[in-house]
Amino acid sequence: MDRHLRFETLHNFRDVGGYRTTDGRRVRAGRLYRADSLGKLAEGTADWSRFLSLGIGTVIDLRYDWEISAKGRVPSHPSFEYVNLSIEHRPYNQAALGPDIDPGPYLAERFMEVAEDGTKEIRQALELVAESAQSDTPLAFHCATGKDRTGELAALILSLLGVDERTIIEDFSLTELATSSLLADWRERNEGRSPTWPGFARAPESVMRLFLQSLNTRYGSVEGYVTKALGLNAEALSSKLRENLLEPAPTTWHPLTYRRATPADAKTLVHLRDSLSLWMLARGIDQWKPQEKTEAHFITRMREGEVWLAHTGDTLSGAYELWWTDEAAWGPRPSDAGYIHRLMTTPHTAPPHTGRELLTHAESRISESARPYARLDCLSTNPRLRTYYESAGYTAVGEQPTKDDGSGSPYAVTLLEKHLG
Repeated sequence: MDRHLRFETLHNFRDVGGYRTTDGRRVRAGRLYRADSLGKLAEGTADWSRFLSLGIGTVIDLRYDWEISAKGRVPSHPSFEYVNLSIEHRPYNQAALGPDIDPGPYLAERFMEVAEDGTKEIRQALELVAESAQSDTPLAFHCATGKDRTGELAALILSLLGVDERTIIEDFSLTELATSSLLADWRERNEGRSPTWPGFARAPESVMRLFLQSLNTRYGSVEGYVTKALGLNAEALSSKLRENLLEPAPTTWHPLTYRRATPADAKTLVHLRDSLSLWMLARGIDQWKPQEKTEAHFITRMREGEVWLAHTGDTLSGAYELWWTDEAAWGPRPSDAGYIHRLMTTPHTAPPHTGRELLTHAESRISESARPYARLDCLSTNPRLRTYYESAGYTAVGEQPTKDDGSGSPYAVTLLEKHLG
């Protein structure tokens, strides 16, 4: 499930559905959306038609009234109610901040200010979300970039729904997938200049992690904040949200279907890898970073080897690369193996054991090429991943302490091999 819905003018419009909760259920899709400014929508456009097709019954605009006067609001339409609730009370100009300001602690402090200044508006927003959920009507909430004010409200809602903290952090950081487009919009509005703050439109995981830590320190929990600061019955609110916005997780799945990737799939593959990078970073796994691999990388891998996509029904569930040589890790070798790289599954929505099935499919492709070995490598600092591959029948056969993938920063990897018989 790609949470980013595609619009021409909106870059950070996302479905909040699909996340698992700690009690084993998941958030319903198509009921709650978070977005950058819907003031960019215009009547009579394809974007406007797409937005209306979602059946949204309430739009909550979290911006200041002066932002709305300057940048516009979502066009009026009889299908939805528009509500302006400016949860931020102390304006500041992120684009003009100095380059030495660390986004994590700085924005986390601003988030706490919003949490304590905007109690009246946040309370109203949560009540509207609960009312829309109870009436089974989709709702959208947004600010300017869909990052800070929107991210803070999303974090409160997801926590009340029972989504774990690491996933809440991940949801916040998914704005990173839209950062380049949000920056391009800012430059277009500002005669091609760039913001002085490198953190502008960025959403590092540290922001939400530090904010939640501060909220928990001051109030004990999100529920404590809702009770003590907002004056709401947190248990009743949480129950209403869970009753109407959660559904049982699926117990049966369509079998995976595979197709070989083409250059037209390169953008999808970059998006999948970057999404997984943010999933890892939110969980303290320092392995992949967003934007390390471009569309050109995947097109090269298609030309020199194979790239495969796996779908469950019409939904992308995973992908992998298959190389026929890998001298950077394994050195010169005879043509006796296929090398599996970038085994990827969609966070939260791939069927159980998708990774293992992708491995099996890759091994079948290697066997069909009459090569007896499947090989792969993993970071030497990731013993959990090594254990995963060993459980799939791979054996560690060596270490490559200075693998260089062309990035200019060599790193150590464990080499693993499986005889295919």
